[in-house]
Amino acid sequence: MEHLKKTDIEIFTGINSEIARQQNVIELIASENIVSRAVLEAMGTPLTNKYSEGMPFKRYYGGNDYIDYCEDLAVKRAKELFGAEHVNVQPHAGSQANMEAYFALLELKDKILGMALDHGGHLTHGSHVNFSGKFYTFSSYGVDKETEMIDLDNVREIAQKEQPRLILAGASAYPRSINFKAFKGIADDVGALFMVDMAHIAGLIAAKLHPDPVPYADVVTTTTHKTLRGPRGAMILCKEAHAKAIDKAVFPGMQGGPLDHVIAAKAVAFKEALEPSFAIYQKQVISNAQALAETLMDEGFRLVSGGTDNHLILVDLTNKNITGKEAEIALDVAGICCNKNMIPYDTRSPFNPSGIRLGTPAITTRGFREEDAKQVGEWISKVISDPSNETLKKQINRDVQELCSAHRIYAGLTPQ
Repeated sequence: MEHLKKTDIEIFTGINSEIARQQNVIELIASENIVSRAVLEAMGTPLTNKYSEGMPFKRYYGGNDYIDYCEDLAVKRAKELFGAEHVNVQPHAGSQANMEAYFALLELKDKILGMALDHGGHLTHGSHVNFSGKFYTFSSYGVDKETEMIDLDNVREIAQKEQPRLILAGASAYPRSINFKAFKGIADDVGALFMVDMAHIAGLIAAKLHPDPVPYADVVTTTTHKTLRGPRGAMILCKEAHAKAIDKAVFPGMQGGPLDHVIAAKAVAFKEALEPSFAIYQKQVISNAQALAETLMDEGFRLVSGGTDNHLILVDLTNKNITGKEAEIALDVAGICCNKNMIPYDTRSPFNPSGIRLGTPAITTRGFREEDAKQVGEWISKVISDPSNETLKKQINRDVQELCSAHRIYAGLTPQ
């Protein structure tokens, strides 16, 4: 980064500080991961200079021969990875991908049935402060109060009552597997389209460690930067029957020129995900999550639904007499990064909820295994049991840095 250092020392300093932070904290935010050096290199290329509205080989500007080559590779690899009939890799973000899917399939104010935000859904699944809740008519399903898992009989009952045009499955804070085949049956029974937002679990699905929505859904959206371990961005997979509508919704419907450097990085990530080592990685993600979950339960924490089937854990802190916000702040001082999160039937606000959400994709990428995950769980327990103990938090922070130094990331990017 010698050129940046000469021209903008402030941004250079900020970037170096963030590199150091990532190298020295335990990252447990379930929606974050650590990309490879190859993905980083693809993002930092002159492909960012090019405008390429339209689809590969059908552009509105000239000079796109090599852009077409890169995007076509990304599409082909995504199709192979997920067995999809059609893929659009241009969406800039998961929220935009969902907006584009709705725009392609529905008319404004059409009815959609999605998962409630406070039960694990996403803002774009119908929140009243989001475009989804403003532009479409949402009804919601949640989880059973006793099991804290999706009750498909209840989903069917709501669908029969509401008669939605589209049923949406997928979540941002649901620690259990989702039965997409059953959701498809409910959608067929009420004559609804079926869409899946698999952003959080795309990597697990690619590794065949979670039920696959692609055979059942009309449209599937996903980010590329969570368990899939690619650059920040998104894509849309769909049946061939919806291909033209999806492509038009992306451009010219919702976006202008795609981010060609990011699309190249997506292609790199998809190639990595097609390697046998990726499935091994995803198995370790789940093993680490289960080891962390078991440790926390042994330490007296109550986990929503009693455990996890995937990469994330939702922790109810009510019996620990601490809020999610307070826990997040205390753990951050100790070098453990997570996010406050609502739990099902939460009586607190989203800004200071009753829970925290933990995930294992990033720590697994840097080489943590079950014993490391257990150690992390013990540190979390110590901090939350005594959140005002600054000496304890500083000692754990030193221990965290020692563990992180044994599992280095971006060694060649050591701050200068």
